[in-house]
Amino acid sequence: MTGILTIGAMSLNLLLGFTGQLSLGHIAFFGIGAYVSALTSLGFDVDLGFGLRAVHEPWPPAVGFVLATLAAGACGWLIGRLSFRVRGAYFVIVTISFAEVVRLVALNWVELTQGPLALTGIPAITLGLPGIGTWTLRTKLQNYYLVLGVGTLCYLVVARLVGSRFGRAMRGLKENESLALSVGINATRTLTVAAVISAAMAGAAGSLYAHYLRIIDPEVFAFTTTVSMVIMVVAGGKGTLMGPVVGGLIFGLLPVALRPVMAPEAQWIVYGLVLIGILFVMPRGIVPGLAALLARRRPAAPVLEASPMVQR
Repeated sequence: MTGILTIGAMSLNLLLGFTGQLSLGHIAFFGIGAYVSALTSLGFDVDLGFGLRAVHEPWPPAVGFVLATLAAGACGWLIGRLSFRVRGAYFVIVTISFAEVVRLVALNWVELTQGPLALTGIPAITLGLPGIGTWTLRTKLQNYYLVLGVGTLCYLVVARLVGSRFGRAMRGLKENESLALSVGINATRTLTVAAVISAAMAGAAGSLYAHYLRIIDPEVFAFTTTVSMVIMVVAGGKGTLMGPVVGGLIFGLLPVALRPVMAPEAQWIVYGLVLIGILFVMPRGIVPGLAALLARRRPAAPVLEASPMVQR
């Protein structure tokens, strides 16, 4: 679960950290990925009205994972095209509204999503290679390696993207949008592409979530999950590659460590105190803070003085 949330944090960091756009509705793409993947592997028979029915036979969960990634990316493109014409608080409101609309659809379209009754019996992901065989990933350890592999791939994609010309365009828009526009950077197109990739990664995380728990309900769209992702990004260090990974490990594993020894209320108090302590000591996040600390402790290079003969 920590790995799945870390993938979500990495996807959010692509927007928040490298373009400066805060999406408080990012959980919508996570939930869309979860439902698309689950419905693809379970199948459905839905009455669309006017005598039309949508019937889908179950497909392999691996296909659901791919479709979940594509569907979430397509929703990211739609939201990007609509909302990146505005900035600041307006963009935040658009993303929150989108997440709430998707949650209400999942809650009320009972014939498709089962609403609050939840989708159950979601099959585990099955992987296979020709001539070798297939593996159904049912255990925690098997799912751990799957999440680790997907997370590593997402990290490499983000690293490659950030180091490219497109990544420099994203950072340029974040640092000085007016200057970036003056040198020919298309702000709407750049931000929309970033939103598509970010949403696709979140959808992939949602698919892993659905096939690991094998049950989902509209609570997957809970706003607290978005808040957790934001905390992971900010505490770890937004705009850095390792920031969401470090933040995800700390704030993903901390509740697990506190659960056996504290009541839920006390857990949230400790959770908040740890976050405040990190941001008080390292306002820019853990990764930038440690980098600055190491830079200060690194011995300065010796300055070679010219000999008297050379000076003359």
